[in-house]
Amino acid sequence: MDIAVITGASSGIGECFVIDLNKEFKYDEIWLISRRREKLELISKRINTKTRIIDLDLSDETNLQVYKDILEEIKPNIKILVNASGFGKFCEFEKGKLEDYFNMIDLNDKALVAMTYISLPYMKEFSQIYQMGSLSSFQPVPYIGIYGASKAFVLSFSRALNVELKKRKIKVMAVCPGWVKTEFFNRAVVDDTITYYNKYFTPEEVVKRAIKDMKKGKDISICGASVRIQVFFTKLLPHKLIMKIWCKQQKK
Repeated sequence: MDIAVITGASSGIGECFVIDLNKEFKYDEIWLISRRREKLELISKRINTKTRIIDLDLSDETNLQVYKDILEEIKPNIKILVNASGFGKFCEFEKGKLEDYFNMIDLNDKALVAMTYISLPYMKEFSQIYQMGSLSSFQPVPYIGIYGASKAFVLSFSRALNVELKKRKIKVMAVCPGWVKTEFFNRAVVDDTITYYNKYFTPEEVVKRAIKDMKKGKDISICGASVRIQVFFTKLLPHKLIMKIWCKQQKK
């Protein structure tokens, strides 16, 4: 049975991956993973492929075993894995909650690694893995420090894994957009610490670019010329200067 597995499928970029991948490829099933079952049920009605709804909080390690058990029982062929679950918090480090930081690392990094590790035995040649990174992956970001660091991990891990899996002809790509207008901000914005957002992209733009870049064999997908320019300069300029510019934009 050929399937696609998409985490964070209940909204935003994850939801757009469900819609667009359903149009691009044929599967026997698309597995939708998120905490919010009711949202997944609504999304499943929008596509013509059979879905399997798996309502799990992937920041809870015990739920990762649930996913592993389902795979062992069904033994599918995972053609595409999208790790789109994640969240951030915008605030001064000391004013945030340690529990939130731990949960962020658990979901953005540990769950992503676990989903990748558990899924790989069920992936064959020409399978694809999309990992959600961020523009924050490329530089230290004051006031979004833990989130940025968690996404830097995703970028580094994904690029390295892409090299390792070449012998299996499996592609891994980090999707690293700038600001994307989604429900992400409902949870991320704690106060007025971050006030400057230079440009928003839509989830649809990010996903279409990601699918296009995957077809080209890229290991990083960056939506928007303005974001690609920013990434270019993070490679040339000292990070100390990059952080100074960022703080000035945020009036810090």
